[in-house]
Amino acid sequence: MIEPYNAVGLIPTFWGIRRREDIKHNIEHLKSLTKAAFWLSNLDIPVRLLAIPEGGLMGFNDEVLDVDHAEFANTCAIDIPGPETDWVGALAREWNVFIMAQAKARHPDWKDRFFNVGFIVDPDGEIILKHYKLGALLPVERSVSPHDIYDWWIEKYGRTLDAFWPVADTKIGRLGIMMAMEGSYPENGRGLAMNGAEVVYRASLPAPFTENDFFEITNRCRALENNMYIVAPNIGSYHLYPEGKVGIDAGGGQSMIVDYRGQLVGKQRDTNGSTFVSGVINIEALRHHRESAQVTNWLKDVRTELAQIIYEKPVYPKNMYMDKIPAKHADYKRDVIDKQVALMQERDIWKKPSR
Repeated sequence: MIEPYNAVGLIPTFWGIRRREDIKHNIEHLKSLTKAAFWLSNLDIPVRLLAIPEGGLMGFNDEVLDVDHAEFANTCAIDIPGPETDWVGALAREWNVFIMAQAKARHPDWKDRFFNVGFIVDPDGEIILKHYKLGALLPVERSVSPHDIYDWWIEKYGRTLDAFWPVADTKIGRLGIMMAMEGSYPENGRGLAMNGAEVVYRASLPAPFTENDFFEITNRCRALENNMYIVAPNIGSYHLYPEGKVGIDAGGGQSMIVDYRGQLVGKQRDTNGSTFVSGVINIEALRHHRESAQVTNWLKDVRTELAQIIYEKPVYPKNMYMDKIPAKHADYKRDVIDKQVALMQERDIWKKPSR
């Protein structure tokens, strides 16, 4: 039996990096914030899961500053495992928790490219899961997705749920990762659910998408439709560089933990500074609901043959970065986004506005 436990999502002030060494600045802050969050959250029931939001280790300078992709890969992107994930592992051992986190990272087989990788560390400090982000903040996020090298990816890892939506079966439940914009696409939540996920990391999302219910709606939808917990801490105050004195609220708050019925069990609306969100995870109640409900355990009723018809025609192009590195923001808009909009209109899926 898995007893109920607290999950804590950190909401840190963080600093963008110019080089890998700058990550240490963020790690030191995360250590202090973890101590404060655990001291208070452990007054309730034990904390067994900690989530560090996307950007908490490195920031988003590659996106904000439109940095050359290969340059960022060689000067800032990390290796997983590596020294930086060893620091995260030490934090897991110190507090005897599982940790979910994220970093822009390299792949040993792809020179001059970097990926956005979510990873999970167990209480022994060992990495037990790596998930390569499938859906980025496309106008500005130039990290490579497995879909961008699709043919190579399935040859190496297979065309399976584990290859794209891996899940780790642990002592605190089955854990998975669905970062930021991935949660905007129902297919990612469904892929994790079909692979058995029970507790899913979904962090972070920037303003203005957190200021108009976008973040909350998608978190609660993915949790409800798949009967799984969503742990969704957002970023705190963003300093562009380690020496930056004034931080900017780029996240807009709205950190939350959502249960398997789509209900908020932890929420922290504030963001300007460093804080945390905490909520109870009850795996046995989730499993009982999946077994006993007749209606709201939706996954048992999926008509997969019909769903396949929806996706028979490709939409977003695969293999985009097999032979080239990701381009700058303006080039991407011209060469991809504008063409994708035109494609939807040409297929008469979207109708052009009257103008």
